[in-house]
Amino acid sequence: MATLSLHSPIILFTSFLLLLLLYFSTLNQTHLSHIFSSITSFDHMQTKHTTTQVSPAPAPAPAVAQTSLHGPLSTSPITKSSTSISSHIKNKSGMKRIEEDLARARATIRKAIRTRNYTSHDNEESFIPRGCIYRNAYAFHQSHIEMVKRFKVWAYKEGEQPLVHDGPTKGIYSIEGHFINEMDSGRSTFMARHPDEAHVFFLPISVTYIIEYVYKPITTYARDQLVRIVTDYIYTVANKYPYWNRSSGADHFLVSCHDWAPEVSNENPKLFKNFMRVLCNANTSEGFQPRRDVPLPEFNLEPFELSPPRNRGLAPNKRSILAFFAGGAHGHIRNVLLEHWKDKDDEVQVHEYLPKNQNYSELMGQSKFCLCPSGYEVASPRVVEAIYAECVPVIISDNYVLPFSDVLDWSKFSIHIPSKRIPEIKTILKGIPNYKYLQMQKRVTKVQRHFELNRPAKPFDVFHMLLHSVWLRRLNIRLQ
Repeated sequence: MATLSLHSPIILFTSFLLLLLLYFSTLNQTHLSHIFSSITSFDHMQTKHTTTQVSPAPAPAPAVAQTSLHGPLSTSPITKSSTSISSHIKNKSGMKRIEEDLARARATIRKAIRTRNYTSHDNEESFIPRGCIYRNAYAFHQSHIEMVKRFKVWAYKEGEQPLVHDGPTKGIYSIEGHFINEMDSGRSTFMARHPDEAHVFFLPISVTYIIEYVYKPITTYARDQLVRIVTDYIYTVANKYPYWNRSSGADHFLVSCHDWAPEVSNENPKLFKNFMRVLCNANTSEGFQPRRDVPLPEFNLEPFELSPPRNRGLAPNKRSILAFFAGGAHGHIRNVLLEHWKDKDDEVQVHEYLPKNQNYSELMGQSKFCLCPSGYEVASPRVVEAIYAECVPVIISDNYVLPFSDVLDWSKFSIHIPSKRIPEIKTILKGIPNYKYLQMQKRVTKVQRHFELNRPAKPFDVFHMLLHSVWLRRLNIRLQ
């Protein structure tokens, strides 16, 4: 058996130093979203991986223009005169400058995590995120500062309304149109003056308006026309500019709340492999990838309104209804909910349709917990409506990635009940101690600001939160 020599302590000490170096080297490569969870582990993003290195892809083959299907979407051929922007930015200095800028942002965020300290360059800052509703308040605060200071978005100018540069601003898909309009308004401080300044590139396509103007009256549910329009738009900008090809689409994104939106990438997974999809339908069982894609909250807005009805309701200790839901039998989960609870319990009030003498918003304001079951797809506007009513959301869904969950710890202000436990709703909610309910309800009021929709956008509102989610994913790639 070997014996330890006099040099063994030196060897052990050297080995220890090497292990430390290896550890901190790994930390520097850690996914920024994982760093945000350094206090509390993610519910939906638990895998650790190194920063993605993206190499340029070959230019995609031109698509055949289908103007008869595309309506007003421009498919004019690209000429030499249309490449003035492209020729201006062919050198790599712009990309190198952007990557150095992002590296400084990463370092500053990591410092905030390490020192557990708030820093600000704005002495008039009106809000500092604090408390357990955030996975890491220090990281989020510093990351938001870095985003406001640095982050630039280029919205492509190609295409014509209504399929591009426009979208719905009312109904359950309204967040899609509001975001497109905000980015196209020219008032956003995040808009780049020139594409060479941009960290990310926005495709201002409205999936909802494609369905509205190309498919209706609906004679087919085949997605081929939708897929072709989006794919042709990508081919157009990829052949006209170098940005898509240098990153294989990793710094490009599209925003949509329509149920069909995830399917735009199904027929050509290679083209969309790195593409960021910002979706309401954030269903991991249908291909949503939390490390790449961004979940989007669903709003159901009235015309000319920027938020659901704000009804603060009764004080928490005066709310007599344990749980409330009213809505149609849309999808499997709602069918199960209605089967077990419809008009059967005074404390768990579940209705398919309310009588005309009852007010939906007022009932939410009288309830401790608001049931938010998935409909035909996983997302539901009831989550935002519950937050506005200061009612603790009860998320009844499977495979749903909640909005802003890379920053917000939903377990602190909501309840998640899998669909298989719908018969146990009353037992589960009754089992929550009153002091815990009061804590959660108070946190709901604190998280409201992150679901406010303002035009123009304001710090920490829903647009800032959405852009911050895109910003985080951009921090997690380095272009070569």
